[in-house]
Amino acid sequence: MKEHSNTELTKARMMKRKRLKEDFVLDLYLDMLVYEATLLQKKETLLKKIDNAIDQHDKQQFMSLANEYKELTKQFGT
Repeated sequence: MKEHSNTELTKARMMKRKRLKEDFVLDLYLDMLVYEATLLQKKETLLKKIDNAIDQHDKQQFMSLANEYKELTKQFGT
């Protein structure tokens, strides 16, 4: 009887450990998804501002935004 309960406890611990690993991976995937969405939004916003600077013939604003976009893509490897 005691051996059976030790087996049960071991199995329960293993299952809990497995669930914790799965939860960690899911949290990691969610963080990556949010991070990716945020990055895409920032890039899209910058591109719209760059387009607007071009339309307004604002070279200084264009250069500033282009550098910001360049740094963003360098920082995030995209």
